[in-house]
Amino acid sequence: MPKLDLDAIPQTNATGYPPPYDQDVAGRRYRHLAPAAGFTKLGASHVVLDPGAYSSQRHWHEGQDELLIFLQGEAVLIEDQGEVPVHAGDILAWPAGDRNGHRLHNRSDKPCVFIAVSAGDRDEDRGEYPDIDMVFTPEGYFKRDGTPYPTKRAP
Repeated sequence: MPKLDLDAIPQTNATGYPPPYDQDVAGRRYRHLAPAAGFTKLGASHVVLDPGAYSSQRHWHEGQDELLIFLQGEAVLIEDQGEVPVHAGDILAWPAGDRNGHRLHNRSDKPCVFIAVSAGDRDEDRGEYPDIDMVFTPEGYFKRDGTPYPTKRAP
């Protein structure tokens, strides 16, 4: 089964982000590709960002590598060093432990599409959101002082 049928994979806009941080990703839709492919060690998602939507809150991972392959449209990568335009054919990469917070923003008037790939044990991963009072661990989302948010990380 090397060719996945995207239409057969459920699409969702679920997020575990607590309010108000969930609003930025309201226009993000994704399909988890890894379960459909039978992957157990690699995460992969097909992501669509509607105009105005963000891919996530700006974040970094301690225990997971991230690779993003941009397929269609355009967006702006926002990271510690500033903003960079991203177009179809571009590939972005962040190794585990790189504290360079990043996210994409679709500022165009058309949807953009990319594949997000992660490697590393999600159940051991943790990281931070540099712009907001939030960190994540395998147990969920927390304020920097350790107070838990009343939500769970989306699978």
